[in-house]
Amino acid sequence: MKVLRVITSMNPKTGGPCQGIRNVNPFIKQLGTEVEVVCLDNAEEEYATKDDFIIHKIGKGKTSYQYQPLLYDWLIKNALKYDVVMVHGLWQHYNLMVYKAINSLKKSYKKVPKVVIMPHGMLDPYFQTAADRKWKAFRNEMVWYFIEKKCINNADALFYTCQEELQLASTTFEGYSPKKAINVSYGIQAPPVRKPEFDTAFYKKCPEVLHKEYWLFLSRIHEKKGVDLLIQAYNQLSIDNPALPDLVIAGPHESVYGQEMIKMAAENSKIHFSGMLQGDEKWGAFYNCEAYLLPSHQENFGIAIVEALACEKAVLITDKVNIYREIEDGGGGFVGADTFNGILGILKKWEALNKNEKTEMGKNAFSLYQKHFDVKSTAQRLNKVLKSLI
Repeated sequence: MKVLRVITSMNPKTGGPCQGIRNVNPFIKQLGTEVEVVCLDNAEEEYATKDDFIIHKIGKGKTSYQYQPLLYDWLIKNALKYDVVMVHGLWQHYNLMVYKAINSLKKSYKKVPKVVIMPHGMLDPYFQTAADRKWKAFRNEMVWYFIEKKCINNADALFYTCQEELQLASTTFEGYSPKKAINVSYGIQAPPVRKPEFDTAFYKKCPEVLHKEYWLFLSRIHEKKGVDLLIQAYNQLSIDNPALPDLVIAGPHESVYGQEMIKMAAENSKIHFSGMLQGDEKWGAFYNCEAYLLPSHQENFGIAIVEALACEKAVLITDKVNIYREIEDGGGGFVGADTFNGILGILKKWEALNKNEKTEMGKNAFSLYQKHFDVKSTAQRLNKVLKSLI
């Protein structure tokens, strides 16, 4: 079986979906499935990773909609080489190009690739109700009515990363009626075995926490991630507890919001912005932290959450993270509302535990990873479902 994945970018800086592809590809390849990717990166663009699968770079799209008509021509020429075309994400021009190209090929060929769309949380009602997204919500309504609805309802299947995402997706837009909606789950590779090099790399990037306990936020520094609430809650907790572990906020902070967060945290010397962490730096951050924090207002899956679980670290998250039920039921962390009081509450709960209780919660976290999020099991499920479509 040969699968083509379609995505905006494979640059690691763009976050979760491209990392998800990299996580599962080695294991699905072992099952005899060949995967290639077509994306809208420029041909000369280089990534900070080495990939052992083919990536076709069509060139940057125009505007935030990523308008790139060259993709249509590429698909007409190449799509018949594949058994399945798997589209990652919504609200971008490439979804329409896949829809049009496959429909065009159907007029001349009896056998064409099956089309699968993986929304990656983009059908979450949050994006249509958030107060700061009124214009984007209106735009999405228009794009839904004229484009995305027909793409989704004509696809052979929609793949979701967890049951919560699947259920939420059906509540957002009128006319949502996919042929199949399947929870294929999501997983990550086991983290590399801890090495001294990880510690060296991380502490070189963030020397302020050398020989100190710290809590870790590692994600994009974006309004959706609730970084402002985390800083506010941490500052409040620091007032009454000067011995509180430090807080490391890891992620690109060049944006306007990122700079605002640095200013917000400026008066607290225990809050540190490390910048983006990759490779050894990232694993050093995970292995040395006391707990991982992600106070997100919306999180479809949260690869970094699962990476923390796999490193035996408890996670402190909100009930807007779609895998929160698994975390809560498995005792791998604490879950709160995505509000100031909610975040403050889970920080207080964690700080109230003794050392043995924290260690036990870390063990629960690792068991959760093994049970729900191991990429080998995910690859087997994904491969089985893909084969059932062709």
